Parts: sequence; structure tokens; C-alpha cells
Amino acid sequence: MSTAGADAESQVDIYRAVPSGEIKGGLIVIHEIWGLVDHIESVADRFAAAGYVAYAPDILSHAGITPRAGRELLELMQHPDEKVRVAAQPTFRERMAPAHDPQYGGWALHALTGVVDDLAGQPGVDGRMGVVGFCFGGTYSFGLAATDPRIRAAVPFYGAPPDQVSVSTIRRPVLAIYGGDDERLISGLPEVTRRMHVAGVDFTTRIYPGAGHAFFNDSGSNYDAEAAADAWAITVEFLARNL
Repeated sequence: MSTAGADAESQVDIYRAVPSGEIKGGLIVIHEIWGLVDHIESVADRFAAAGYVAYAPDILSHAGITPRAGRELLELMQHPDEKVRVAAQPTFRERMAPAHDPQYGGWALHALTGVVDDLAGQPGVDGRMGVVGFCFGGTYSFGLAATDPRIRAAVPFYGAPPDQVSVSTIRRPVLAIYGGDDERLISGLPEVTRRMHVAGVDFTTRIYPGAGHAFFNDSGSNYDAEAAADAWAITVEFLARNL
């Protein structure tokens, strides 16, 4: 674990995973709403094994959700007892409220730009940089692609573009991945697709029928092994083609 940032205010911790052989480029891997937990570190490791210098920044500790706090909230929200899950809802909303503040959104994008600065200087990256994010991180994958022209490809998993950025500034290909049973995001996808097409963005979607939100997370209750395996394959192919 190390730190990076454009300035002192935007310094964040980063989990770094580096290939043992040929380097195909660099990736920013942005975590879910639970923060920089073990699952995201394992995803970064998988990308490193595929040939990418993978940086997984912790951008939620700034909002008070440390990795430990994220793990505790995840355990509560996925508890087998429905009464426990219902009782935890107010705590969950209270803890997550700072992350929904527009000022936090601006800070997070600034911090991510600093992480890109650091990644760009790593041996073997040579300007070949992309972003992959999940849920909360999927939203910031859209955001980073819109605000940092050095990003050559973006793969948001079950995310939507943040309100504070315009998709018209995205100049690189986007592969957006969703579970077909993720009702909130699927219902909003036609409008996202329309906005992307109006802006001239190279925008492709993959929807997995029967899969829910966070289907790629093999530590969660919605994990769908078949959908996750296919999503991984098309992500790696998309990155290879565009980086």
C-alpha cells in the first residue's frame, strides 16, 4: 500500500499490483461503495496477472468509509437475518451520506486524476491507461473518462454517469456492463445510451439476464459465476483492443 495524489489534499492510499512479465498498460480499478476491501485488491491482482499495472485507490476513506468500516457495513447489509439488514439501513444511509455530497464528487475526481499522474509515470505503461470500476466505482469510471483525456478506455460495471460531468467530453470507448435484474440501473440505461449516442461516444453495453447488481463480486450474495466469467473475458478483450 502506498499513496498518491495531485496535492496534499487529494492524497489517497493505493493498492498496487504489478505484472511479473510483459506490461500491456495501466489500469485504475475503482472500488464499490464498500471501499478498498479484499475483493477489489484481488481484482487488481487479476489484472496484473493479465499484464496490467493495476492501481486500486481508496477514495472512500476521505468520506469516512475506511476499508474496515466498509467490511462491517457489507456484513450487516448482507446478513442472513432480514431484521438485522432492516435495522442497519439507517446506519448505512448515515455513513454513506458524505459520499453523495457534490463537493466530495469533485474531490474524488481530482484525487483520481492524481492517481492517473502516478500511474502514467510507471515503467511500461507508456500512456496506455484505462479505468475499470464497480457500482460506486462504475460511476467514477464514467467520471474519470469524461474528465481525464489520458484515459483510453473505460469499463464501468453497474454504474451510471455522475451528475457533475458531461458525457460529451468522453472521447474514448466505453464498455458498460450490467445485470439484467439490476432494476434501477436498467431502467435508466435507455437515457444513458441516448446521451452517449448524442455525444458521439463509442458506447457498448453488455447486459446479463438473470444477474443482479454486483454480480461480479465473488464475496457477495449476488455473485453470478457464469456472468462474471464472461464479463471478465470481454473486459480483458476490450482493454487489449483499446490500450
